Amino acid sequence: MAGGDARRTASASAVSACVALRIARDEMLRALHEEREFSDFFNEVHSGQGIRTQADLIDQLFNSSERRLARALLMMADYGKPGEPEALIPR
Repeated sequence: MAGGDARRTASASAVSACVALRIARDEMLRALHEEREFSDFFNEVHSGQGIRTQADLIDQLFNSSERRLARALLMMADYGKPGEPEALIPR
């Protein structure tokens, strides 16, 4: 979406079975303009990624490796959030 000729700068690996859907750029732009609920969700997720990236950079610059490990483990465990814990790492 960022650009017509943009190259992939990262890759991802799934840790469990999943389905990926490729959406054409024109269709994504149409959905963002016409579907309010989807647009709100997309913006919320996108903003959250930026905030997490900033937090990770600050963490990398100012904290020891032990503190960074503790932060990563707490984030993976959804520490402080209500509900049952969810395992993110396969057996």
